[in-house]
Amino acid sequence: MANGTHTLEVWGDLACFTRPEMKVERFSYPVITPSAARGIFDAIYWDGKRDGATMRPYFHWQVTRIEVLEVPRYIALRRNEVKGRVPGTAVLNRWMKGDFEKSEPVLWADRDDETTGRTQRQTMALKNVRYRLTAKIVPKPGNDWGKLNACFQRRARAGKCFQQPYFGCREFPVFFEYIEDPVANPCLPVLLNQPLGFMLYDVFDLRKDVVNDNDKPFITLFDASLIGGVLDVPPFDSAAVKKPGRA
Repeated sequence: MANGTHTLEVWGDLACFTRPEMKVERFSYPVITPSAARGIFDAIYWDGKRDGATMRPYFHWQVTRIEVLEVPRYIALRRNEVKGRVPGTAVLNRWMKGDFEKSEPVLWADRDDETTGRTQRQTMALKNVRYRLTAKIVPKPGNDWGKLNACFQRRARAGKCFQQPYFGCREFPVFFEYIEDPVANPCLPVLLNQPLGFMLYDVFDLRKDVVNDNDKPFITLFDASLIGGVLDVPPFDSAAVKKPGRA
């Protein structure tokens, strides 16, 4: 850990960081987005206090730097997907406890209407991806910055995570390694210069001290460019991050 920042090297066979303007037929950005990178750090260590449907996070991750270690390569995938979803975690919790009732709603994959059944969707994903991600913990008021950093460092060194991190889709798992000294790391970014246009920054308001389960998405964007295979991510509070207007 240098100056409170942490570095992970992450890799996987497949990845898909869907552009928001192409939701049905998924088309990936050529590089991982800050929100997907933050999700990897969150999967290793994230903490907060839950009170019913309200969560008070102790901190949030601020991604500062993304280094592309493999040239982006696309692969076309066509998959059978279901149109609907199981209605809520309460049903899943009852199923896991064995308290399943015939009257509970279920997800039918063999029906053919607007909300159920299967459909084929095209995905333009990335293959054989590898990145070096740098981020830092931004604690909420009243929380111990040193303790939070030590907890993450201990977990990341041991390869532990609360849930399996993934590259955009849960079926694309992430493998990770904690980098003690990024400067001494022999793997250099690819020599790639490319303007990426407006890229999704995040779908949550990272500044909030209280998060509710029914909060609406808070979509933010920023003008991204790869310079020498490196994507410098501006701070969430900066003017470079375009945020929705507030009533």
